[in-house]
Amino acid sequence: MWITEAGPPLRMAAIIGSTREGRVCDVVGRWFVERIRERKDILAHVVDLAEFAFPARYPHEPTSQMRRFTAEIGRADAFVVVTPEYNRSFPASLKQAIDYAYDEWRAKPVGFVSYGCRSEGVYAVEQLRTVFTELHAVSMRDSVGFNLLGGGVDDSGEPCGTDEQIQACTAMLDQLVWWGLALRAARAARPYVA
Repeated sequence: MWITEAGPPLRMAAIIGSTREGRVCDVVGRWFVERIRERKDILAHVVDLAEFAFPARYPHEPTSQMRRFTAEIGRADAFVVVTPEYNRSFPASLKQAIDYAYDEWRAKPVGFVSYGCRSEGVYAVEQLRTVFTELHAVSMRDSVGFNLLGGGVDDSGEPCGTDEQIQACTAMLDQLVWWGLALRAARAARPYVA
């Protein structure tokens, strides 16, 4: 890892994107956050969508929960979305939350940790890349994926964290820090124009 004198650590929001009962998203997210805690260049904060009571319909005025979520996104310099793959896509709860913020995503990097059955969540990630591109966020090339049926998790649902997944996590985080520091400096120097 290459360390710079770029100021304070990157403020990263780890977004736990599933709200289903019985989910493993929080377990996969915990594995990921443990990798971050080993680094000095990232200050991670978990944003678990299950802890928000979002309205069923998009209201005319934002609710306090919507404002709280948007403030969490606004404070972050970078994001990593932890997502399952449901029916070749990502959860509706995640899309709903993403849509509550807009300017808060702009000119910030986003990485992905995904899981699914056989595909490791790659279809969900590819669709999320499109969504975040529209929001003027920069998606990281590398991502981390877990196959729930192919030995990616143990019998208790804990990610196994193979050498390949740990290397992918390190590569993604290195990219996230590079982009995060560069974009933080750019946003400070000049407002982003969309």
